[in-house]
Formats: sequence, C-alpha cells, structure tokens
Amino acid sequence: MSEPLLVLDDVSVSYGQIRAVRGLSMTVHPGEIVTLVGANGAGKTTTLRAVSRLVPIASGRILFRGRDLTRVPAHEVVRLGVCHVPEGRGVFANLTVRENLLLATYSRRDRDRINQDLDRVFSIFPRLAERQHQPGGTLSGGEQQMLAVGRAIMTGGELMLLDEPSMGLAPILVEEIFRILTEINRQGTTLLLVEQNARMALQIAHRAYVLEAGEVAVSGPAEDLLDHPRVREAYLGG
Repeated sequence: MSEPLLVLDDVSVSYGQIRAVRGLSMTVHPGEIVTLVGANGAGKTTTLRAVSRLVPIASGRILFRGRDLTRVPAHEVVRLGVCHVPEGRGVFANLTVRENLLLATYSRRDRDRINQDLDRVFSIFPRLAERQHQPGGTLSGGEQQMLAVGRAIMTGGELMLLDEPSMGLAPILVEEIFRILTEINRQGTTLLLVEQNARMALQIAHRAYVLEAGEVAVSGPAEDLLDHPRVREAYLGG
C-alpha cells in the first residue's frame, strides 16, 4: 500500500477536564474512503476538527503528506489540501449558490483550474447548476448538503473530511449523497467520513475505525466490520 496521506499518531484532545480523544492512532491512504463509526460522544467529530486544526491537540502528532500539522493554523491546512464539510452544512444563506462555491477558492492560486472545478461540481450536482443564481438559504436540506460538498471540492483539496453528511435527509436523498461521495472518491478525492448511518458508511468505505470513549475499539477492512459481532450488535441493529 502507498505511503499514508494522513497519519494520526497517539493524538489526544481535551475540552477542559474532559478527554474527548485518547491516544488515537490511525492512517488514511491516498484514494481511500475511511469511516469513523461510534456512538454520540465517542470522539468522531473531535477527530475531524483536530485534523482541520479547529481544536488544539493535547498530545501526539497529525501528519498530512508527511508534514506535521500540529501547529499549523486552520486556514493553512485548507491551503495544504484538506477540506472539511462540517455537520450543519454552514451554507451562506444570503449568497447565491455560485457565490458560495467561489468563496471556497479564496486560498487557491491556480485560477485557471477554478472554472474546471466549477464545471465539475455542476456535473456532479446538476441541481446546483440549475439553482446557481438562487440564494443558498432557499435550497432544500438535501441541496444545501450538496452545496456544502461542492464547496469542499472547490477548495481543490486532496483530502475531504465529512461530518454526518446524511443527517436530517430523507432516505432517498441519503442514497444519493452516498452515491455522489463514491463518485467523488472514484474521481480521485480521498475521504475521511463520520456518519451516523453506520451500515451505509461501511458499505462504501474501504476501511473503518470504531471509536468508543475517544479510543479505537475495533478497526479493519469495512466489509469485515459489517460482519463483526461487536459492531453489528452496537451499531448495525444486530
């Protein structure tokens, strides 16, 4: 297997006296979909926020393409190639769809490729193309999630972090979002996915880590974890 794109080495994160992540070690290789599975409060979102440098780490190291991100500011992490789709989407309601997408290119220097990526987003999400001149706040929940993912693509990032992309969506839209994530990965973007729908996440992922109380409890190929008794009982409804 190729050298890891992302490495978390014995990472711990605390909120005051609460240790949210405890000595977490994991890797993500180029071209993979890796998913984090666990109950609420297990440390999944905190892990993504630590990679994006949105929360400080108490100990350990985070390496992206071999570079230590531990003291790199969040805006520089984006410039290095890590894009984050947070829970809640964070769409700018008063900006048009197109303006939301172009806002994500603020740190890019490859201006000639921006229009290519905009065309790519509109080809992946035809509904965004149809609504590109509408304010983001007028979109449905599913369309806003598409916009959030499209905005991440527009950063030009190599690694996409996704936090609960299916939350609040109707089942038919959940299936569409997962299909789109698989297509984005097929086109070359590496994904680190946090998702409440553990079964669907494991079905599209290559590898998975199960977090419990901020620690890795189980890890391995995603297809193996689908049949793992502990995972089935706790997260897949038996």
